[in-house]
Amino acid sequence: MQTVAIFGVGLIGGSFALALKKAGFTGEILGVSSPRSISQAVDRRAIDRGATFEEAAAKADLVYLAYPIERIIEDIARLKPLLKEGALVTDAGSTKRLIVEAALVHLPAGAFLGGHPMAGKESRGVLEADANLFRGRTYVLTPAIAGQLNTAAGQWMLEWVRRIGANPLVLPPEAHDHAVALTSHLPQLASTALTLLLSRQLTDPDEQRTAGPGLQDMSRLALSSFEMWKDILVTNSAEIDAALAAYIDVLTSLRSNLNSQAFADAAEFRRKLYQTVVLK
Repeated sequence: MQTVAIFGVGLIGGSFALALKKAGFTGEILGVSSPRSISQAVDRRAIDRGATFEEAAAKADLVYLAYPIERIIEDIARLKPLLKEGALVTDAGSTKRLIVEAALVHLPAGAFLGGHPMAGKESRGVLEADANLFRGRTYVLTPAIAGQLNTAAGQWMLEWVRRIGANPLVLPPEAHDHAVALTSHLPQLASTALTLLLSRQLTDPDEQRTAGPGLQDMSRLALSSFEMWKDILVTNSAEIDAALAAYIDVLTSLRSNLNSQAFADAAEFRRKLYQTVVLK
């Protein structure tokens, strides 16, 4: 593949472009974004130049959709008449089922390979982009059709995911959305809820000084903006609702029975979980 087009040159799109270049990609990288983002991305040498939607779609061997989820779905519907033969479309959306369904309706068979890098920051924009953002992180791929990763385009994407330092994981779209509701979306809402509670209960300045590093860790995600999360909450609402219900059940159980076994079970799973993630 000689030309990559990043649609949405922000934190993730810009980081993917920088990571490709750092890993040795020598082709042209185009950017489709706001004039300000394009100017910043060119200054940072994340992309080579800006392009219109139509030019980038027609020229790119790889189209990388890094907009918010609803915009990704809209762009998928616009791409079909513009894509060059053999081009691959991928995305970085945080939910996958509705995106993959849209691709199956609007794009040629085998032209779309869903993706979700499990990496990010609370801040946004290409000025926050980092060539090492994906290093050591899981990068989920959700093929739209069976055998897609065995195609030349699928193998190219898989190779470059590894070359930018990420750890590829292949999941069906539904399994991805179930998992991230628990591992990503629920932690965000739990952090937001905890910090909102503190804002209402911890009003004395002297009492606020008791906040330590544990609370700092637990409340970090509350810095994320609603703008970053609104599409996720809409497009994965059923899985998020189920995760919240299960979490409330556990909190209710703990409230009525604070016992050592709950602490032991949680600690054991925490050790195993991150040992597995690190080893992979």
